[in-house]
Amino acid sequence: MTESLFKTKNDHEKWLDWAVELQFIAQVGLTYSKDSFDLERFQRVRDIAAEIMAARSGLELSVVKDLFCNETGFQTPKLDTRAAIFKDGKILLVLEQDGLWSLPGGWVDVNCSIRENTVKEVREEAGLEVTAERLITVQDRNRHNTPQYAYGICKVFVLCKLLGGEFTPNSETTASGFFSVDELPPLSEAKNTAAQIQLCFEAARDENWHIPFD
Repeated sequence: MTESLFKTKNDHEKWLDWAVELQFIAQVGLTYSKDSFDLERFQRVRDIAAEIMAARSGLELSVVKDLFCNETGFQTPKLDTRAAIFKDGKILLVLEQDGLWSLPGGWVDVNCSIRENTVKEVREEAGLEVTAERLITVQDRNRHNTPQYAYGICKVFVLCKLLGGEFTPNSETTASGFFSVDELPPLSEAKNTAAQIQLCFEAARDENWHIPFD
């Protein structure tokens, strides 16, 4: 997941919202317009959005265009799944290559359902076999996580049942462990926050859990 394009947004940094909206309008226009003059104008709007992003992020314009303006069709949010796996009242976290901890998870692959992707990510990142039991929450990532991204992401947290397996270091993670809610290690807040993990604990304790969603 590329993060260098983005920075944390505060009340005075509306430029990110503006650039994202301009890019969205331009991509829709390029998708559905037939008139050559309209297509030319929408392409210029898209270029302006990329120029704004490049100017504020400090990245080369070519890099921004590759990351920010590389899709076609109607723009929709990406999907990310995160697995909540419990053992003896503690939750499983994996240690990423950057030294921060997260729930196993990642982008939903093509031809992969939410359930299938959750199980796959746990196997790949934690070496464990699980079944995906029930949803915990569905969240708009930019409302809960930092840094702010220039595209939408729906984060789906899934409560899983541990079946077996054993952790093996891999290309994505270097260690794993189970942690209590009051002894969490340094978290990768781009992927999960303490509040999101707290929500997982609450869902695991509540058989009649009502799924909150944005």
